[in-house]
Amino acid sequence: MPEASEDPRVERPDVEKYLGIIRRRHLQFLIPLFIGWVVVWGASWTLAPRYKSGTLILVEQPSMPQNYVLPNVSDDLQGRLQSISQQILSRTRLLIIIDKLHLYSDSKHGATPDEKVDRMRKDIDVELVRDPAKQDISAFRIYYAANDPHVAQQVTGELTNLFISENSKIRTQLSEATTNFIQQQLQDAGADLSAQLAKVQQFEAQRQGSLPSQQASNLQILAGLQTQLQNEQDSLNTASQRRTYLQAMQEQEKLSATRAFETGKNDGAAPGGNDLATVNDQLAKLKAQLADLSSRYTDQYPDVQSTKTQIAKLEAIRDGLIATAKSENGGGAKGPDGGLSLPAQQIQSELRANAVEIKNRESTISELKSRINDYQARLNEEPATEQQLNELNRNYDQSKANYDDLLKKRDQSAMATDMEQMQQGERFSMIDPPSLPTKPDFPNRLKFCGFGLGVGLALGLLVAGALEFMDDRIHSRKEIKAMLPIAVISEVPEFTTDIEQRNTKKRLALGWATTAFVTLSILVGSVFSFLHN
Repeated sequence: MPEASEDPRVERPDVEKYLGIIRRRHLQFLIPLFIGWVVVWGASWTLAPRYKSGTLILVEQPSMPQNYVLPNVSDDLQGRLQSISQQILSRTRLLIIIDKLHLYSDSKHGATPDEKVDRMRKDIDVELVRDPAKQDISAFRIYYAANDPHVAQQVTGELTNLFISENSKIRTQLSEATTNFIQQQLQDAGADLSAQLAKVQQFEAQRQGSLPSQQASNLQILAGLQTQLQNEQDSLNTASQRRTYLQAMQEQEKLSATRAFETGKNDGAAPGGNDLATVNDQLAKLKAQLADLSSRYTDQYPDVQSTKTQIAKLEAIRDGLIATAKSENGGGAKGPDGGLSLPAQQIQSELRANAVEIKNRESTISELKSRINDYQARLNEEPATEQQLNELNRNYDQSKANYDDLLKKRDQSAMATDMEQMQQGERFSMIDPPSLPTKPDFPNRLKFCGFGLGVGLALGLLVAGALEFMDDRIHSRKEIKAMLPIAVISEVPEFTTDIEQRNTKKRLALGWATTAFVTLSILVGSVFSFLHN
């Protein structure tokens, strides 16, 4: 393949031109370079040295696990550090340290306390140290710079003590404030709980007898009252039947007496014999009824008990009829059917007793119905009462839950406050005591040396470039050829005298000597700055 031809339009750097500039302008470059470096580097030796003392403060976590004692102070360490820094860097705190250690006594006579405080704030630096894994603040450093290393160490110690004590004080105050706040909330919750309990008790007292918890007893009492009512009604029916029977006997006795008076006969038969037969008939019917009921129900069944009661009463009436007949007729007057008759006086006595019994039974029945209606009304009121009571109990339960929760929080907060007061919570501890600086932190003369070298280079390039730019002389053949309209056919060689050659050598030697001097000066200055930095 043919070689690629070079593009004539591409301009190559004119090395000879730049070498010519260096030969002509090396002194104009080296002298400003040296002057700029000397000025900056020398200024570092005239500035007053500043010594920086530092200390490392570790943020220690609470000694008690959070599972046992939950802290009641915010864990925003960065925000708390900012608050502590603002308090420590306040005018009052800093003036105390300034007056105590006689800081900035070298200030001008016109320096005010505010100016001293501003200077001290500029001399203080707080640097946070974060955990690389969690990015949490694990420690922080405090720095203070002063002209005297011992003063820097003393001030750093004062600031460290202030940070440690202020953190403990703030955490204790915040913990106590939290506990007091929860205690106040607990008192309010206790008052609300008492009010809710009083409402429940007042409601239960007003609705006593119709409460949901009394429903079972009300149903049991109502069933008992209904049973008693049924028994009383059965007894009333029996007494009413007895009254009808006695009234019939009384009418029959009157009729028998009227007949005996009209006929004037007296066959020795005592009236009322048919009545005894009627009693016997009723007894037979009741006994047959009792046998039928006993075959189907137990003895505790109300109808069985009522029938037994009627049988007992009729047997007592029958025995009374027989006894009365025997006492009046000397062994008993017999009626037409061979039975004994009941005297009118005995019937009248039975009627009066029966009337009293009926009245008592009716009164008892009325009372039982009233009580049944009362208990039925209680049972009817129970759904509404239960709803209202549930609402009151719900409010009470909410107040009770809130009270219990605040009580638990109060106890936890009180434990946390005790822990803070015993310095067992999160605390600051000094790991490294304030250092006594042996070398000044400012000025960093090695940095000044490097900065001066940069300033000198810029100044030398500026001076050399400016002189070269203002120089309108021709210094090379290329410049002459570029000015001619036609090509140069021949050249006249340069002739130099011995004097010119000696001057050229002197300038060259001076240039190398100047270069060596500047370079050696910068190297020596750098080493000296490094050793004394």
